[in-house]
Amino acid sequence: MNEWFRSPVTWTALGFAGQMLFGSRLIVQWWASERSRRVVVPIAFWVLSALGGTALLAYAVHKRDPVFAVGQSGGLLIYLRNLMLARREGPFLPGGRS
Repeated sequence: MNEWFRSPVTWTALGFAGQMLFGSRLIVQWWASERSRRVVVPIAFWVLSALGGTALLAYAVHKRDPVFAVGQSGGLLIYLRNLMLARREGPFLPGGRS
């Protein structure tokens, strides 16, 4: 397992996966808004933000990029806080409720 984390291919794959998760949140938000014919921010938006942000933060730490890491950390706190607030409203499944 240690060797796996030393591979540059693994870190590049993690970085791209994080970008794909993070980018897909906009498609999810747009689609939910189109379906509702109003601006909607579904739970899936925050889940994808948190997952993508976590992967990108790990990548930034690995690359030793403090600017990128601080930027991702700040956003990650907001995404997690929004998920905590949503959880108070009741149980949810990602994408299951707007």
